[in-house]
Amino acid sequence: MHRFKDLEIWRLSRKFCSDIYIVTGNFPDSEKFGLTNQLRRASVSIPSNIAEDCSRSSNKDFSRFLEIAIGSIYEIETQLLIALDLGYIEQIKLDELCFNSDRILKMTSKFRSKLK
Repeated sequence: MHRFKDLEIWRLSRKFCSDIYIVTGNFPDSEKFGLTNQLRRASVSIPSNIAEDCSRSSNKDFSRFLEIAIGSIYEIETQLLIALDLGYIEQIKLDELCFNSDRILKMTSKFRSKLK
């Protein structure tokens, strides 16, 4: 069993989630139940799944929850590109968020591969 608060990927994903909340706070009100909701839910899913992973006794279970977190990262990247297409975020903000999500993705993937 791992202590999730000690994991750098959990800390980074928690910060990333806060960044997503801040960015989506500037989205139009018409997106409240659209992209805003989707991005926020997916971003919360990342640190939540990592934390839930830590309660698992087997590496197979742990690996599955990390896989779900990875899926959420890809979901967020797609939704951020859509937000860019719609003019809700600027390219520089997209680049910053994608850099951070890619960092979390790489760390999570590496951690997951060590569990096998």
